[in-house]
Amino acid sequence: MAEEKLVIIAKFADYIEAEMALQLLADYGIKAVATGENAANIYPIPAVEGPELQVLESQAEQARQILESHKQQDSSEEEEDKEDEEDDDDSTEPEDNDSFLTEQEQ
Repeated sequence: MAEEKLVIIAKFADYIEAEMALQLLADYGIKAVATGENAANIYPIPAVEGPELQVLESQAEQARQILESHKQQDSSEEEEDKEDEEDDDDSTEPEDNDSFLTEQEQ
């Protein structure tokens, strides 16, 4: 029986991002491993790269698509949140300054 090799599908800045991606793939039934996650934490210098995510070669394309799709969803949700915040900022300004006058001032 020929063993299938692992391939790197993504690199991350820190182990938390790698673990989140690992769990996302597990939710889709894809087994993955994160390598190098401790080295980047112990030696936080540019020469030491962050964790890498590896999957079986036969699942690599599907795993990349899942991660990319999730990344795009996160980006669009962040944009929506920014728009909502901007809308909220606009709604806090009163339309009529008289609305802030107390009864005595009116």
